[in-house]
Amino acid sequence: MSSAALSPPPSAPAGTAPGPLGRSTLLALCACVLVAQGMVAAINLLIPQLAASSLHPSSTELLWTVDAYVIVFAGLLIPAGALGDRRGRKGVLLAGLALFAAGAALSALAASPALLIAGRGVSGAGAACIMPATMSILVQLAGPEGRARALASWTLSAGLGGLAGNLGGGAAGQFLSWRALFWLMVPPAALLAWTVAVAVPRTDRSPHGRPDPRGTLLLVAALIALLAGIIEGPAHGWTSPRILVLFAVGAALTGLFTWYALRSPAALFDPRVFRSRRLRAAVLGTATGFFGLFSLFYANSQYLQYVKGYGPAATGLAIVPLTIGMALFPKVATRWQAASGPRPAVATGLFLIGAGLLGASTAGAATPYALYACWLLVISAGTGLCMPALTVGVVSSLPAHQAGLGSGLGTSAREIGAALGVAVTGTVLAAHGAGTASFADAMSPALRTVGTVVLVATGLVTLGYRTASGRRPGAGAAPNR
Repeated sequence: MSSAALSPPPSAPAGTAPGPLGRSTLLALCACVLVAQGMVAAINLLIPQLAASSLHPSSTELLWTVDAYVIVFAGLLIPAGALGDRRGRKGVLLAGLALFAAGAALSALAASPALLIAGRGVSGAGAACIMPATMSILVQLAGPEGRARALASWTLSAGLGGLAGNLGGGAAGQFLSWRALFWLMVPPAALLAWTVAVAVPRTDRSPHGRPDPRGTLLLVAALIALLAGIIEGPAHGWTSPRILVLFAVGAALTGLFTWYALRSPAALFDPRVFRSRRLRAAVLGTATGFFGLFSLFYANSQYLQYVKGYGPAATGLAIVPLTIGMALFPKVATRWQAASGPRPAVATGLFLIGAGLLGASTAGAATPYALYACWLLVISAGTGLCMPALTVGVVSSLPAHQAGLGSGLGTSAREIGAALGVAVTGTVLAAHGAGTASFADAMSPALRTVGTVVLVATGLVTLGYRTASGRRPGAGAAPNR
């Protein structure tokens, strides 16, 4: 028998799914997303306990305890996604779960603020491997027909992770210790690693390219400088030398990476992918949605505790309405996108997020929680409508063999938008003298500012989703360029 007879048929190119997406595989991957995303929110409700702990962290050390996870997480997302494409997505996912558990254990054992910060960074590196690997495996296994539904489940899991983080952080802050929260992360990560090893099949590696350590170093350094400037801007002042230097370094490194990538035969990724109008719109829309959501998260916990007098555990429960729309509307969004293309769902969803923020900005000490919860439901419905379509928009704008890179780009947009939302909200709160007694008065202009920005950006995103004349868009349509 000839060797040609043994080779795979031409109809099975590299990058196709090795098999259908099973329920056990979907649940395992979504559980990984939930755990990784939960640690972003959980630490915020433990800040008072950490400040009074035996570690005696300074205000700067507290800031870095919160930010180390986010900065490392966001900085490594794109390289981790590209690494999964080239070296194997399942292997990168398993390595990410191991790093996540190791970082949680180091944080729980920390005898100094420096070790706690280091543990948070290690967990962030693990999360950076987990998020793009899970999304790209789903893209590969679901195929074009099931991609929108699978990514809707992925988006829901990320939202539920935020809820779980708030509930877990609130419970730990009220009934347990901050060390207990980190210890509680280790067994689920180990169990998920075993489940992934058993239930998740390997997907084809990309036949294109090879490792790009220079480009990776340039891009990671640029993202870290940018994120550090955004996160520390409210504390140090946006025009302080430290922040200006961070932004200048970030811009210079971004320019250097672009120059290098355009000339490299095997760059981490080709910057010319952003010539796609659909990709630019999807990235901006993703960042806009999380800009609004994390602005709300930042203000919500303080409003409920300072103004409404809720304890940490009750505060975690009070954000539950934000998950209702995330759970119910992705199915609606998937059908709407299949019938009319992504533009209506994206525009409506982002508009509802902006409108909900403007509504929440009217809340004060006398506002009943039921009314405040209604605005949370509006924001939740908007998120459930737009995020699945935006996620598909980013991933489908790149070739199938770059699914990991696409998921890294999308998740990076989420984290940069989230960091900007917190930074802008913190700046406006500080400018209006936010304190325990006057927080409601300061929250109003902060959420109005963010809501207005979201609505303006919604217009830009909607324009970017314009389709060519005479062409009916669908869920699997090729991106406009």
